[in-house]
Amino acid sequence: MNIHDPEQKHVDVGGARTRSDKLFYAAFVASLGILIFLVGSLLTVAEYFPGPQISRALEGGKALYARYNETKDVYRTDLWYPERRKDKGVTVKREQLMQEGPTLYMSGSEPTVYLIDADGNVLHSWTKQFSEIWSADPDAGWMKEPQPDSHVYIRRAHIFPNGDVLAIYEGAGDTPYGYGVVKLDRDSQVIWSYPGRAHHQFDIGPDGTIYVLTQEIVEDEIDGFAHLDKPRLEDFLVVLSPDGKELKKIRLFTALADSEFRQLLYTISSWGLADPTHTNTVEYIGDEAAANFPFGEEGQIMLSFREINTIAVLDPETEEVTWATRGPWLGQHDPDVLPNGNILLFDNYGNFNRPNGISRVIEFDPKTMEIVWEYAGTSQSPLASTIRSDQQRLANGNTLITESDGGRIVEVTPDGEIAWEFVNPVRGGPDGDRIPIMAWTERLDPASLDPALLQPQQQAAAQSQTETSP
Repeated sequence: MNIHDPEQKHVDVGGARTRSDKLFYAAFVASLGILIFLVGSLLTVAEYFPGPQISRALEGGKALYARYNETKDVYRTDLWYPERRKDKGVTVKREQLMQEGPTLYMSGSEPTVYLIDADGNVLHSWTKQFSEIWSADPDAGWMKEPQPDSHVYIRRAHIFPNGDVLAIYEGAGDTPYGYGVVKLDRDSQVIWSYPGRAHHQFDIGPDGTIYVLTQEIVEDEIDGFAHLDKPRLEDFLVVLSPDGKELKKIRLFTALADSEFRQLLYTISSWGLADPTHTNTVEYIGDEAAANFPFGEEGQIMLSFREINTIAVLDPETEEVTWATRGPWLGQHDPDVLPNGNILLFDNYGNFNRPNGISRVIEFDPKTMEIVWEYAGTSQSPLASTIRSDQQRLANGNTLITESDGGRIVEVTPDGEIAWEFVNPVRGGPDGDRIPIMAWTERLDPASLDPALLQPQQQAAAQSQTETSP
């Protein structure tokens, strides 16, 4: 063979493939790859083997990657945000306008419950690292690979008159993110713990019964909702005895799906297919609230489903949803039934076309759905929190507001005047300009607490040393 013959110029020496052969082979391999990709995609969409397995592996890989990134740097989680102001501690204090009493708050920076006075002085604090609670428990296998302590904080807490505290732990960058319920004494020693995936909120009935939200990963298919992700995150209402024993567990998605309000679930967006309700509130309806609230009775539970912008009432005895509604809010948190029968809630995204922030607090009449009061901040001090946040109507008519993303607590009068403001004093991050969230706040009646809890912590410690000195 003459390798210099123009007609033979694409033939390789030694019988190797011609260049044309190589080109056709490469095209064949590429076509085969595209075909495999298309077939795999079709199998995934049609949910035929191995489509779902491929999809789950992909989603699992994405979740692991996201978890790895968040575990590396806590300041990249949703527990920390860029600071909006340099202020720290109490920035406004108008005693003539304020509601008397200490303030309870929790920060995303650590698993600590703080009780402070009107000047921001710490009266008492409770701290317990998550790793210290269940590390010695031989049955703690429910939490295989918890986030490091830097990523675990206390989301909600309740102080009992004697100084005991009930607290919910959550872990950032994890799914499920609920980490359990713990009762601590006034010295932060564990009294009992409930190792369930508790999250967001709990409430306590007059007999001491505890109503708490938990979450689980489920994979079953519910009639009419085959489009939901499998697996997905679902919420449950768990009823605990005063000493932390599980008495009942109610699956909230199916409770709503089996009710006359089922069609509210038809509004689940693509964002919610993996977490279709995202329940973020559980509130016990007491006798005072039930007196003027036509849609609930004493002993029933108010719920908030963020993903479908719905609030609802559940009867824990019958496990039925007895009332539900949507309204002029978006991504709401913490609906509270007021003594006048109205509902107060934090509207995270519903403040449209205003010069200030995206959020507001509204009070509305559930009979007419009319908004009778709202607070949306000002252009100088906007109210903006995309997730979390809560509010409390105080005895003097003021409203205490937790602006979670801003790391701020603000007490406002009915006219919208700021009576008291507190900005989280903690900062972090490489440049020291990131602020941890405010997880939950509450103004307490000083008469409801042991007077010893109302002394500044340093003073109480000095007094204790004096009393124990020989």
